[in-house]
This record gives sequence, C-alpha cells and structure tokens, in this order.
Amino acid sequence: MSAEPLAPATGDSPDDAADKEPHSPAEAEAEAESGGSGSGSGGSAWAGLRPLVLRLHFYAGVLVAPFLLVAAVTGLLYAGSFQAEKLVYAHELRVPVGDRELPISQQVAAARKAHPEGEISAVRPSPEDGATTRVLLSGVKGVDPDHTLAVFVDPYTGKVRGALEQYGSTGALPLRTWIDEFHRDLHLGQTGRLYSELAASWLWVIALGGVVLWLSRRRKKRTLRAVALPDRTTTGRRRTMSFHGAVGLWVALGLLFLSATGLTWSTYAGANVEDLRAALGQTTPTVSATVGGGEHAGHHMGSGSMPGMDMGGTGEAAGHTADVGLDAVLTAARAKDLDNPVEIVPPAEPGSAYVVSQIQRSWPEKQDSVAIDPATGEVTDVQRFADYPVLAKLSRWGIDLHTGNLFGLVNQIALAALALALILLIVWGYRMWWQRGRASAFGRPIPRGAWRRVPLYVLLPLAAATAVIGYYLPLLGIPLAAFLAVDIVAGQIARRRGATPAA
Repeated sequence: MSAEPLAPATGDSPDDAADKEPHSPAEAEAEAESGGSGSGSGGSAWAGLRPLVLRLHFYAGVLVAPFLLVAAVTGLLYAGSFQAEKLVYAHELRVPVGDRELPISQQVAAARKAHPEGEISAVRPSPEDGATTRVLLSGVKGVDPDHTLAVFVDPYTGKVRGALEQYGSTGALPLRTWIDEFHRDLHLGQTGRLYSELAASWLWVIALGGVVLWLSRRRKKRTLRAVALPDRTTTGRRRTMSFHGAVGLWVALGLLFLSATGLTWSTYAGANVEDLRAALGQTTPTVSATVGGGEHAGHHMGSGSMPGMDMGGTGEAAGHTADVGLDAVLTAARAKDLDNPVEIVPPAEPGSAYVVSQIQRSWPEKQDSVAIDPATGEVTDVQRFADYPVLAKLSRWGIDLHTGNLFGLVNQIALAALALALILLIVWGYRMWWQRGRASAFGRPIPRGAWRRVPLYVLLPLAAATAVIGYYLPLLGIPLAAFLAVDIVAGQIARRRGATPAA
C-alpha cells in the first residue's frame, strides 16, 4: 500500500519510473497533467484514475496515520489484555475445584453479606470447574454508573474472594476496561470516540487504495513472489516500499474487517448502520420480560434480602410477593437447554420476569435467552440465537471477532499481529515520505491536478458514490470535503501568485 510518486508518461516500466522522480514540484505538476484531459483521451481509465488514487492514498496516509497509529497501539495492548487479566486477577477468578457447588442462592447470600451496598443487577454462576461466581451490584457509591461492582464468590465454599469493578457484556475487569476505553475514546468520553471513528472511516480507503496501487505497480511482474514478498535486493526507498506493499497486501483483508466492524458501533456511522438494519428488519431480537397481565408483581433485588435466598427456601420474604427464587429460575433455564455460561437478570419492576441469557462469545456462540415468571417459575418466552436475522448474527460474530472473543487466544494473537502490521505500515509509509524528499527535511507531496486525468465516465459515478458514502460515514465525508476545499483554495492562491502549486 505504497504512496509512490507519479510515474512519468513514458515507456518506462512502473518500477523504473518509481525512481525517476521530477526534480521539482513544478515538473511533477506538469507531468501529472500531461497524461490527458478529463475525457480520458490520453490512455485507459486506470491511467487517468491512478494519479488520483495515489494522491488520495498519500494524503489520507499522511494525515490520518497518527489516528491509526494510536488505534493500532491501543489495539495491540487490548489484544494482550485478556491473558493479562487472567494473571492479574487470578485470585478473584479461580479457586480450587471442590466436590459440589452450593446452591446459587447461598452464593448470592454470601456476596450480599459481604457487600450489602447497591442493588443486584445480575448474577453469573460459575461457568466451569474452578471458576468463581460473579454477583453484579449496581448503584454502588464510588463505582462508575456505567459499570457494576462484581463480587467474586467461591461456588464450593461460599467464601467471597474479592470485589472488582466490571464493565460490559464480556465482563471486563479494571485492567482490560482501562485499555478498552483507551482504545475506544482515549478516556475522553463521547468526544474521544470521534478519533476511533475517524480512524475506522479512513482505514478501508487507505487499505483498498494501497492494494490497487501495489498490484498495478507490479502488473509487469507476473510472479507471485514479486507481488507477495518484499524485494530484499533493493535499497533505499524502493526497499521500504517493497516491505510496505507486500505486508500491506497480506493484511489488507484483516484491515478491511477491522474498519467495517469498528464502524458498526461507532457514534455516527454506527447509528446509520442501526437505522439500516432496522429498515431491513435485521435488528437483534430480545426476549420479552413482561409477565402477562402483571398479576404476579416482580421486584428488583435491592440492598435487602432476596426471596428464596435465605428464607429457608420458601420463596417468601418480608415485604415482597411470592418468588420462586434463583435456584428454581436457574433450574427452569437449564431445562430449556441454557447451559453455561449464563447470566441471570432479576425482575426490574412489577410485572416483569427474570431473564436468563447465555453469554458465551467464543465459538460456538451461545446467545439463547429465556424469560421466567418469578411467581410460578414457568418459562414465558424463549429466544434462540439460531432464529436471529442474518445481519444480527453477522453483527454479533463481527463484534466478537473484532474484540478478540470469538476464537479465544488464536483470535487475540491474530489481532495483535494485525495491529503490529499496521504500526509497521505506518512507520514505513512515513519513512518513504522522508526518503522521497531526498535533500529536504520532509518528502515532497503528491502534485495537484490528478482528477483532471480521470475520464468523465469514471469521474461522475465516482463522485456520486463518494458523496453517498460520505453521507453515511460522516467522519470520512467531512474531512474529505474539507481537504478538497483547502486544496482548491491553496491552488487558487498559488496561481494568483504566479506559482505552480505543489499541494
């Protein structure tokens, strides 16, 4: 994905032309416009389009690369945070395997005895042998309102192992949460999310442009090796370009994937994606938590005791209506084939049900959920992941693959490799810019006027497609429009001064 200089309009091969750079911006500008007018009379459509793609790739790379570099470095850290979390919080997460697990109600009672503050927002029973149960508390003083306090309970002894702040559906603990938020918004809140959306909006443009430029540059070298592997026999800028192009080709699909999935939950582009899915009837379905008629008033598990937890198993507690309790709810969910890992969410208000959902984000996905009447213990609604619309499934898989959950450690290693490759591509890209400048402190920019070489029958559809994409990806469209405006004004000023513009 190389930001190479314009090849002179001669019979030279692309590789030879790469090192025959104009000696001045004025000569470069003249060569940029010598290949034909907008009608495309000077050659093929690609001959006219290539300088425009080159200019876009160059400027997008130079200007957006700092944002991509931050995203890549923080993404690399995030890829390693899963394994780091297991080491840092081993005491809270793991316990010696015992002979028999206590009823979930007793485990919750132990957690509430140690931490009576806040309200129980969810319970995550031990998902496997040797793993602790998590009792999640909301409304706890000193805990971020968007987070919960996770109380870790030994499922075999009922001993509380500790309490940590938790975030998100994947149960991220403080270390991973900090890195996740750093990657997503630089700890700047909603405003900071604009950086990551800008990076995701431009990543696919830079990647696609680079692939096209690299393949077109190597078109006279038909061997796979010439395209897919760096040329170690060259030196200087051509050697840097060889590594930049070959590595970029290998990771292009991965970068396109990261761009597409990153946009799905971004602020502005993500909202447009959600609107499109809603219009197509492809939103993610949810189980209905409404108990018919509301005659069985549920309750939210507050700071007091919980029905079925410590009242002798009768399902009665002072000040509350009948409740079958957590043990019966979990048994009912198991009867509907909801095996581990699951999360139990208590009734939020009178007339609502318990919701038990599978929370496995690794392959195979387990995302089934059921609603259970708190008064009778009967299942009132079932939602199976197999019945999700196609786009809802793809969205779920895409997000879990992007966040390193879908294939576990292998997924995380692949993400780390992609992040490292992107860092190298950015470094090589800036190095090529420096090397292109030769005697100057920085490399010369790609000359203006490239759009004049694009045939009209290509330029008009391209402009229309760009406008549509820019509308749905505003952090692509707005910066692109701003660049064009600045570019036009700069060109006009330079012409009025009687100089040939170089940027």
